Amino acid sequence: MSAKEVLDYYTQPGPLSGAGVHRDALLAVPGDIPGLLAAVQGLLVHQDLAGAYGFTMPEERRATAHLRSTEPILGRILEEDPRPLTEPRTPERRLACTCRTFTLVAVAAMRVHGIPARARCGFGNYFEPGWHIDHWVAEYWNGKEWILADAQMDPVLTKAIGFDFDPADVPRDRFVVGGQAWIAYRKGELDAEKCGLTIPGEQGPWWIASNLMRDVASMSNMELLPWDVWGVMPEPEDEITEEMTALFDELATVTADPETAAHVRSRYEADERLRVPEQVRNAVRKTDETVIAAD
Repeated sequence: MSAKEVLDYYTQPGPLSGAGVHRDALLAVPGDIPGLLAAVQGLLVHQDLAGAYGFTMPEERRATAHLRSTEPILGRILEEDPRPLTEPRTPERRLACTCRTFTLVAVAAMRVHGIPARARCGFGNYFEPGWHIDHWVAEYWNGKEWILADAQMDPVLTKAIGFDFDPADVPRDRFVVGGQAWIAYRKGELDAEKCGLTIPGEQGPWWIASNLMRDVASMSNMELLPWDVWGVMPEPEDEITEEMTALFDELATVTADPETAAHVRSRYEADERLRVPEQVRNAVRKTDETVIAAD
């Protein structure tokens, strides 16, 4: 796969990142990265961080965090407020979501502007001191190299958590992709019990392996929900066997480096343990759900 083929692939919409009937509306957002990120931030709010904006998230609004595809996400935003996507909504009127939604919409916007981009799943170490917190960011091609961008980090959150770098250029030692985290864990350089969430029981090697699998799928334009489970992905009660460890070692080696990450696509397509099936288990709702559906 040539460098041109890689960039061409990540410029085209995928099954979940296509804006569909809302492509023209998305194309109206700025084409420069800082302006694009600001526009996305004016449309979305993390369901668990509403307090930073001075309001409490109504429980019934959290359902939109389960939307998997860009087209219905944009549809819900425009249904709520038909103004152009360049017009920021007040925080309490933004679509409730997660970091993955911020990332997916940012990637979709970059692609409609012809910027090669992809979603990366891993861990941010800038939320809680001493922790690598489950997180998603966008990765875009600036003409020379792949750059990480955190679409969620608006001025409110950057101030609240003391974010001390440019959200449009996140250092790779501050956001660690799943493969990097797995390699560091295997070398004894990263405490797996500080990877995941600070909620009791929501951390450990299984979380690192799960985010590695989500990152692998994302390299093939299948940006699943943070709580979707499929294939060989381990859950808290599962043993990570020697066979699984060898597989994760292989995947991590390829995806840790942004220059080789796209090469994992052939491995993903050839291995049913990795490929996203027609249905996955939504671990939050505890139901099997169709991935590509009219949300």
